[in-house]
Amino acid sequence: MTEQASTILGRPMRRRSREITNRAEIDAILAGDKVMHLALARDNVPFLVPVFYGFDGAALYFHSASAGTKIDILKANNRVCFEVTTEHGVVSADAACDFEARHRTVIGFGHASFVDDHAEKVKALDLIVSRFTERKFDYPPEKLGITKVIRIDIDSIRGKAYGFGDPRPEEPGETG
Repeated sequence: MTEQASTILGRPMRRRSREITNRAEIDAILAGDKVMHLALARDNVPFLVPVFYGFDGAALYFHSASAGTKIDILKANNRVCFEVTTEHGVVSADAACDFEARHRTVIGFGHASFVDDHAEKVKALDLIVSRFTERKFDYPPEKLGITKVIRIDIDSIRGKAYGFGDPRPEEPGETG
């Protein structure tokens, strides 16, 4: 993990009562959604993009055309930040400033690598496609040749939830 990522995710969460510490719960969030927001940076300029993804329990995968902004940035800087949120909504309140976002969110840091191994590439595409259908597909060699598959090896990860069931107990001194 980079020093910056360590500083960001290494500090205690301000509202620790909302932190998800159970890795199985974090993995369930990653396994339960279809869209990941991927943050990249080059030359101190951020770039954020939503991508369909797959999760195999250890790494995240997404696919892309062989050329474009994501690919250019990843070739220059393979460090990434990713975010997945499930079960969006609003917890309403009597006062405008007391409304809250209902969510389960995972944020993590990792490093991306281009997948060249044929079997891993097909496995990754199957993971992504399985989010949308139970059908099985063959991938024509000419399509596989022009499709980039990127694996994100997770360096650090955190989860946060609010608005589901009983709230976790607040830590002493914790405030909104």
